[in-house]
Amino acid sequence: MMSDDVSSHDLLGAYLKDRRTKLDPATFGFSSQRRRTPGLRREEVATRANISPAWYTWLEQGRGGAPSADVLERIASALMLTDVEREHVFLLALGRPPEVRYQRNEGVTPRLQRILDGLHPIPAMIRTATWDVIAWNRAATVILVDYGALPPEQRNVLRFMFLDPRVRAAQYDWESVARFVVGAFRVDVARAGAASAASELVDELCRLSPEFESMWRDNNVVSHVEGVKHIRHPVLGPLAFEHSSFAVDGRPDLSMVVYHPATPTDAEKISAALA
Repeated sequence: MMSDDVSSHDLLGAYLKDRRTKLDPATFGFSSQRRRTPGLRREEVATRANISPAWYTWLEQGRGGAPSADVLERIASALMLTDVEREHVFLLALGRPPEVRYQRNEGVTPRLQRILDGLHPIPAMIRTATWDVIAWNRAATVILVDYGALPPEQRNVLRFMFLDPRVRAAQYDWESVARFVVGAFRVDVARAGAASAASELVDELCRLSPEFESMWRDNNVVSHVEGVKHIRHPVLGPLAFEHSSFAVDGRPDLSMVVYHPATPTDAEKISAALA
């Protein structure tokens, strides 16, 4: 248990010191000679972060006020902190996580793919913040879209919704679903700081689909953590799903979307099709 007289500034200073002493000076071009303690010196970290050595020393000692977000970013870079370590430093210093930094990252780990496959016969997929589908299970292929038959650049939910007539025909109320998709997409892009990464897709869809352009200009936003989805499957007929979206731990750019059959009858249809 943390003692009452230990402040967040004390914890921040201790953490920064611990990270500093674990770095190899030679990695940064500093001499390893005549060092009384392991790791970088405080002034070396300060130099890399472009801040005052005295001020950085005070920070490690738990003295002074809270640093700005910009200074924390520079210190995190100077200490080569991972995303998790960077978030921890922000929470200690400012009581909040850092601003999101979207990084395009293709593919998923084998563990995530095994989780998808283990959900059989429930359709499930993993999509990026810009709604590119990068992993899926067999049920999703049979019930939703055969993602594997498409080139990677075409595996995007908005492309399906606005440019694929088969996906459009599967919706009972296409316009309502499309507006929902655009509003939820806008939220995900903003939350992940992925506006720049999404701009090319948005521009292309605005050119190819007047309906998308109109909905995009409406600037609507919606929550999409869970809901009910109805589709017309070309073979199985009407199907209903309770869909839920889950964050992938350690991957803020990814979401897992699971479509659970809404009724036993729907589940039986899907199981029969997969059999």
